[in-house]
Amino acid sequence: MTSFRVRLQRAPLIAILRGITPEEAIPVGAVLVDAGFEIIEVPLNSPDPLASIERLVLTFGETALIGAGTVLGPEQVDAVSGAGGRLIVMPHAGDTVIRRAKTRDLICIPGFATPTEAFGAIFAGADALKLFPAEGCSPSVLKALCAVLPHDIPLIPVGGIDETRFESWLRAGAAGFGIGSALYRPGIETLELRRRAQKLVAALRALAPTQQGTEPGSA
Repeated sequence: MTSFRVRLQRAPLIAILRGITPEEAIPVGAVLVDAGFEIIEVPLNSPDPLASIERLVLTFGETALIGAGTVLGPEQVDAVSGAGGRLIVMPHAGDTVIRRAKTRDLICIPGFATPTEAFGAIFAGADALKLFPAEGCSPSVLKALCAVLPHDIPLIPVGGIDETRFESWLRAGAAGFGIGSALYRPGIETLELRRRAQKLVAALRALAPTQQGTEPGSA
């Protein structure tokens, strides 16, 4: 099974499908996978998110890493795992959630905004860290964090990111990006979703061609 880090290296974009319905899950997933996305997140404050995750896993589970975002408690980790999800993304750095995810052998990406939160999440077993909300930080903040955080922990800015901001964040040390409203909104037309997905992937590949096809150590 392809590791999280290999997927992130090949396609450093996490699709955040906030508000998606189970009926949209398969057609939206098909567009994203076709465009080159390999990591897909369904926030748990979406309508019937576990059903969407289950449908995505059944259809695309071999070609993409699929799981949940906005995971707040350990019981939600259990529910996501029960639906077949293999990814837990959090807005915070709660160690009980991280530890539960790791006991279930799930990839866990907690959110952080300070070095204290970052190190706490790493000590709890985080596979990567989500700098959130990125709108409240800057590439210079990320660069400073990279100087003190372990170099083998991917840092992923999330919030207010689109293709126009990729270059500055990559130069600062970002390993990838979580993309929400710049990619998906509930009810989006398939052609528009495809256009956005292809534009994001193409922009990132143009800036970081050496990231494609290189396999780092697995998570």
